[in-house]
Amino acid sequence: MVTDAQFSYNDERFADIQMLRYRLSGFEHLTAKQKELIYYLSQATLYGRDITFDQFGKYNLRIRKLLEIIYLDRRDNDTSNDFRTLEIYLKRIWFSNGIYHHYGCEKFTPGFSEDYLRRCVQELPADSLSFLGEMTIDKYLQPLIPVVFDPDVLPKRVNKADGMDLVATSACNYYDGLTQQEVEDYYNALKCDGGDEPPSFGLNSTLVKKDGVITEDVWKIGGKYDNAIRHIVFWLNKAKKVADNEQQEQVISLLIDYYTTGDLKLFDQYSIEWVKEQQSDIDFVNGFIEVYGDPLALKASWEGIVEYKDMVSTIRAKKISDQAQWFEDHSPVDERFKKKTVKGVSASVVCAAMLGGDEYPSTAIGINLPNSDWIRVKYGSKSVTISNLTDAYNQAAKGNGFRQEFVIDEKTLSLIDTYADVCDDVHTDLHECLGHGSGRLLPNTDPDALKAYGNTIEEARADLFGLYFMADEKLVEMGVLPDKYAYQSSYYTYMMNGLMTQLSRISPGHQIEEAHMRNRALIARWVMEHSNGNVSFEIINGKSFVRIRDYAALRPVFAQLLAEIQRIKSEGDFEAARALVEQYAVNVDPVMHEEVLERYHQLNLAPYKGFINPVMTPVYDQNGVMCDVKVNYTESYTDQMLRYSSEYATLI
Repeated sequence: MVTDAQFSYNDERFADIQMLRYRLSGFEHLTAKQKELIYYLSQATLYGRDITFDQFGKYNLRIRKLLEIIYLDRRDNDTSNDFRTLEIYLKRIWFSNGIYHHYGCEKFTPGFSEDYLRRCVQELPADSLSFLGEMTIDKYLQPLIPVVFDPDVLPKRVNKADGMDLVATSACNYYDGLTQQEVEDYYNALKCDGGDEPPSFGLNSTLVKKDGVITEDVWKIGGKYDNAIRHIVFWLNKAKKVADNEQQEQVISLLIDYYTTGDLKLFDQYSIEWVKEQQSDIDFVNGFIEVYGDPLALKASWEGIVEYKDMVSTIRAKKISDQAQWFEDHSPVDERFKKKTVKGVSASVVCAAMLGGDEYPSTAIGINLPNSDWIRVKYGSKSVTISNLTDAYNQAAKGNGFRQEFVIDEKTLSLIDTYADVCDDVHTDLHECLGHGSGRLLPNTDPDALKAYGNTIEEARADLFGLYFMADEKLVEMGVLPDKYAYQSSYYTYMMNGLMTQLSRISPGHQIEEAHMRNRALIARWVMEHSNGNVSFEIINGKSFVRIRDYAALRPVFAQLLAEIQRIKSEGDFEAARALVEQYAVNVDPVMHEEVLERYHQLNLAPYKGFINPVMTPVYDQNGVMCDVKVNYTESYTDQMLRYSSEYATLI
């Protein structure tokens, strides 16, 4: 068992990625039954991994399998540069659940040659070739070679470029043989009969066109991803038997029924009952949830997370959620777009116990679900901030020189050092708990009306809600923020990130692609343009810095943008969303980009972080009853990924 003194948050680093570890703080104080529940839910979480790989690209699983076999065959004796670059390429595939960058969505460039790959396969021992089945090596490699080596073949997982057919030009594996217009027409026809409480049409299926006929290949038992889903359901059935209460048991039962039938109305019932379950200290997300990986924001990637409450920090989140109606009433948006009665808003701070699918190895630090607008209005939502992940980020960042390099002066640096950690947590709480849960659509507004811009607009709406209220005296009165100056730290770091430092995550010559990065750029650039000079760039010793002259003057500017973003969302104003995103959120200033990359490079930091899961081992008493679960933090990134590919392989 790793002790506190031995535990290290930082682990392996490769390419542009730093691997971290997270601690299961307080896990040892849970009851044996709670640990058993977490263990079963964790197994259900890990068994969805292959689904995510397949969703992110048609050839991902085959490429991963091939490279893992080559890696295991050659790792002890191949010291060539080709093998070293193949190893990095494989590690990037593991991290991104496929051959596309997890943020930018561009295809990775292999550092090894096609000839080297072919030679590696030819030299594999006969007992390693079972993966070929009845195929010859050449036939197996035929579709894979251009996908790996030709930059023009399936170049982007998610393409959001304005004016292009986003379905035809995206390599994500949600559509087969269709154009964007055909997909939109298909689902628009379904929505006509959806009523006032429509299911999330298309959420859990691959849309296929064959011989001129369009059909949905539903992800369920007996359908697509059958074997993976059967394994998930097996462990959910075990979890159901040790559920904390009857409501949680019902939640798990509904999820199993949904996986069995693929019925999206059952998914809505599950979501409603999940929101109602508030008593257990153990919770989880398991299923087809977020739509960021679909250029049309219809189809959901598979994800899983298991969590338990951080009791001390939950007090802070509960203070905020208990005042949800006050925040809604005092939001600076048009009264037409406000909820008259806020229902079912709850917030907790939790510790992650296991991450899976699209939440692993790169993960969110806060979650607000469900995503269905009508469920949010009628039943509310649940929000979590994940404290042990944010703690891992904070601990890993200590002393890395980032703030000293990019913050304009010692006064501002002292402000950030004093308040940043608490402000980051509070902004996440406001974003997840109240921001996403705030506002309402006007009657007859299609929730998908904003299409490819919907995710960016929604994230901007939640961020702006948090930024606006960070400066409100209410937070100090509630004891959530320590004093009236704390919010200034949040304003500075947000503007610095949106205007400058997040550019360290983008390759030269690329635009901003990912929805959260677009959101931050949109807000920071729009606010600077409308700040009457209160936000500007300042050159000091040849370096660019963000200068904020009047922090209080920014709050009404955030309010103005929030009001417009909420109007766009509530009315489904596609053209206004398009104009905002294309003008402020997409393009990159190449001069500023080059400067940021150079300064970041000098710090020798990795711009992206991800997590290695702990290893859980059940302990049984002499009667075969699980009496404990031991947690180990020593498994390496490579060993974990190879073990997962072996133990949790379900689709290849």
